[in-house]
Amino acid sequence: MDIQALRKMRNSDFSKIAGEFDKIANPETANTKSFADDRFWRLEGDKAGNGTATLRFLPRVEGDELPWVRIFSHGFQGPTGKWYIENSLTTLGENDPVGELNTQLWNSGSEANKEIARKQKRKLSFIANVLIVSDPKHPENEGKVVLFKFGKKIFDKIMDKARPTFEDEKPVNVFDLWEGANFKLRMRKKDGYANYDESVFSEPAAVSDDEDKLLAIVNAQHKLSEFTDRKNFKSYDELKKKLNDVLSGDAFASKSAAEISEEDRPVAQAPKIASKSAPAPKSVAEDDDEDVMSYFQKIADEG
Repeated sequence: MDIQALRKMRNSDFSKIAGEFDKIANPETANTKSFADDRFWRLEGDKAGNGTATLRFLPRVEGDELPWVRIFSHGFQGPTGKWYIENSLTTLGENDPVGELNTQLWNSGSEANKEIARKQKRKLSFIANVLIVSDPKHPENEGKVVLFKFGKKIFDKIMDKARPTFEDEKPVNVFDLWEGANFKLRMRKKDGYANYDESVFSEPAAVSDDEDKLLAIVNAQHKLSEFTDRKNFKSYDELKKKLNDVLSGDAFASKSAAEISEEDRPVAQAPKIASKSAPAPKSVAEDDDEDVMSYFQKIADEG
């Protein structure tokens, strides 16, 4: 890719990005792999759990649809003591056995069932390419292009820049190399989780005036479409078997998750899981506001 092609791509990209934000903001109209992948960067805090860094979100990689991917996952411990940590098929627009079970638990009307559904609800995370502008804890990372996994709260800050609330604010495509903005990531420990509420974007500015440097940054990016490749998701039947095992053990693997829930948990009766061809109704199994990295890190620490 040359610099002129890069400049042309930015205009069409922002139009596509803005349309995607509209879908997310108005839905009616519209993996834990990262911890073992050294391409991912993660902010390290001090002993109190506080940390800071400056990042620059990077443009779409040629061949990808958007400069980010959205991943849904589930992570919870069953009564057997086993953990269920899997990507959700809802990422691909398909039915997922945990989502179906949670819908049935929620619709049963039982408060005990609803509490189980809350604990099992899906987690939302995003993955994007970023340039590390500043990393005081690890200055050796500065200047590197890495993958960054983050949650809904940070994504909302990105969306707020592209779709500002007030008319006198100019929309900013933070993924733009010339007119985007650095992101000041601010982490504080709150209720045992990392909180990023104090993170803010700086004023728009070019990453660099050196075109060779811009091209080097772009060419160092990673394709994001691999994270939504079907090979990274287990089949419906595999996930259902895993869910049954986590809820009640291998001896009950032939039973539906709903039947296991009825027998082994102190909850009201729930109907059987729908077939995989049936559309899953909307339920409590919706997006989690907490940062997904903190969620899975806490699971790892407790394990």
